[in-house]
Amino acid sequence: MPEIRNYTLNFGPQHPSAHGVLRLVLEMDGEIIERADPHIGLLHRGTEKLAEFKPYNQNIGYMDRLDYVSMMCNEHGYVRAIERLLGVEPPLRAHYIRTMFDEITRILNHLMWLGAHAIDIGAMSVFIYCFREREDLLDCYEAVSGARMHATYYRPGGVARDLPDRMPQYRGESKWHSAKEIAQRNAARQGSLLDFIQDFTERFPAHVDEYETLLTDNRIWKQRTVEIGVVSPERALQLGFTGPVLRGSGVEWDLRKKQPYAAYDRVDFDIPVGVNGDCYDRYLVRIEEMRQSNRIIRQCIDWLRANPGPVAIDDHKVSPPKRAAMKEDMEALIHHFKLFTEGYCPPPGEVYAAVEAPKGEFGCYIVSDGANKPYRLKVRAPGFPHLAALDEMARGHMLADVVAIIGTLDVVFGEIDR
Repeated sequence: MPEIRNYTLNFGPQHPSAHGVLRLVLEMDGEIIERADPHIGLLHRGTEKLAEFKPYNQNIGYMDRLDYVSMMCNEHGYVRAIERLLGVEPPLRAHYIRTMFDEITRILNHLMWLGAHAIDIGAMSVFIYCFREREDLLDCYEAVSGARMHATYYRPGGVARDLPDRMPQYRGESKWHSAKEIAQRNAARQGSLLDFIQDFTERFPAHVDEYETLLTDNRIWKQRTVEIGVVSPERALQLGFTGPVLRGSGVEWDLRKKQPYAAYDRVDFDIPVGVNGDCYDRYLVRIEEMRQSNRIIRQCIDWLRANPGPVAIDDHKVSPPKRAAMKEDMEALIHHFKLFTEGYCPPPGEVYAAVEAPKGEFGCYIVSDGANKPYRLKVRAPGFPHLAALDEMARGHMLADVVAIIGTLDVVFGEIDR
């Protein structure tokens, strides 16, 4: 029988490298891709439309669930837009807390990306190592918000509460962990949250070295990523790339430096950029970003230790009063109920605010008609233009290379199918 060379192949949605919700229709010539057509919509949530029917405050939780690996960074983009509408400025301590948790979120995102990308390509151990470090950082989320993922910690005018003085601890011997193991796990939890994060920042660079030992000079890893999915700097800008995907092509663009917000103009860090614009360069950029995030977190810890103060504005039409005040002051209690039921009514207007999320520029465009809920909300998700470029990046490569390209784009479909 003659060999069948030209055919159409469904990649996903059930394929693990397609993240469960991407259907990629590939037109193949043997093993070579001639066209890649991404089909999205399998995770559609209608977040932007839902937001038009809820008060501003009640939409913060939706932001966590867009890119559900970059939770607090999404919140940051949304609350910055609200703060611009209201004309309020959070206290400096709140800016430093936001900066610190943005960078904790960046490390969380890159660890998930690295573990998943490595396992997609065939490196098993890295996945386990990355989740070891993620566990500590998710505990930091839980310490400030009570939730390991969807924190709803950032609020217009600041953050929900100040950093706790004590870290939660593991309790009791079990069939899974001996008393000695429990004591080891609690060793870094004897002090405050800042003590715990500082201990993490001291250990983390050595862990990044471990990832690099396994991957950076590994010849199989380089064979799977070098000169795969190359995008020139000019084309990356034309395609609307942002974040590590843009910087991997050699464009030094980072909102934290170019349009500083929060406390980024008060901390020192470098912007890593690639040279060749391939999968390997995008990997190297994210590895170095983890080191730079660790550096920023250390500076935030030092400042927060030395500078106590308020973490939210003292305007009870925007920020809730303290619980102690509500027990003594009926007016404070009324403000509390009014804020969490009706919310606040920004003046009519439109605003766009963006942050440098781990995957790129995450922005919120809000139109206000003076009511207590957005007239329109449009999210600028970084993953959408990256996925749109998949056809161009995959053409001429082999089927196995699609897995490496999708992985290196770091797409999460919560924000794409928003």
